Amino acid sequence: MAKNNKLIHVAFIMDGNGRWAKARGLPRTAGHKAGCDRIIDIYEECLAQDIKVMSLYAFSTENWNRPKAEISQLFKYLDVFFKKEINRLLKDGSRVVVSGDITRLPIKTQKTINEAIDRTKDCPNFTFNICLNYGGRAEIIRAAKQFALDVTNGKDVDSLNEDNFNDYLYTKGLPPVDLLIRTSGEQRTSNYLPYQLVYAEMLFPKTPWPDFTKEEFRKCIDEYQNRDRRFGGIKE
Repeated sequence: MAKNNKLIHVAFIMDGNGRWAKARGLPRTAGHKAGCDRIIDIYEECLAQDIKVMSLYAFSTENWNRPKAEISQLFKYLDVFFKKEINRLLKDGSRVVVSGDITRLPIKTQKTINEAIDRTKDCPNFTFNICLNYGGRAEIIRAAKQFALDVTNGKDVDSLNEDNFNDYLYTKGLPPVDLLIRTSGEQRTSNYLPYQLVYAEMLFPKTPWPDFTKEEFRKCIDEYQNRDRRFGGIKE
């Protein structure tokens, strides 16, 4: 029997772009382009399902270890994506936020992202959270340093709790993740939103991200809604 779990925040690890391209005899960059093209389909389904927050693992702190040419092309695709879709996001009332340290990104990419953030900052209907140069451990260390700085400036150390610690994270103001979907079959979280995922349901469809359709997303939502979410308690 369906539990009718409310799905507010869904997070994606968009895995399998490179393998998708290799299977078709294409360069890895072609897979990243196909992956960028897939984002809007899934975004549209989020809106249709009345989901309020979508987080995307677009570039991790570990991804700097990839070939420079691939990294450069990936950022170009991000530039194109935001310039192409910004008016759609505005029309939908969707706010763009970024989790991660974007200061290491190319200046052009930083400008594109900051413009999208600024133009959509007052949009009330949906939050499009893109995780760029993001690492979960780095996020927690950054948050700890910021709290330590507040303590040196007079903040009571005992004032810190699980709720207000969120105020030091990149995801300040966002609800915790309800559902994590990692495409392409790998079953690990790869340093992605560790604090935010503690009670998330997790699904690992084998489909690579470029082939992850609205229909498959809806199957994941159905699976989520049939999960028994107890949060450590017991349901009668």
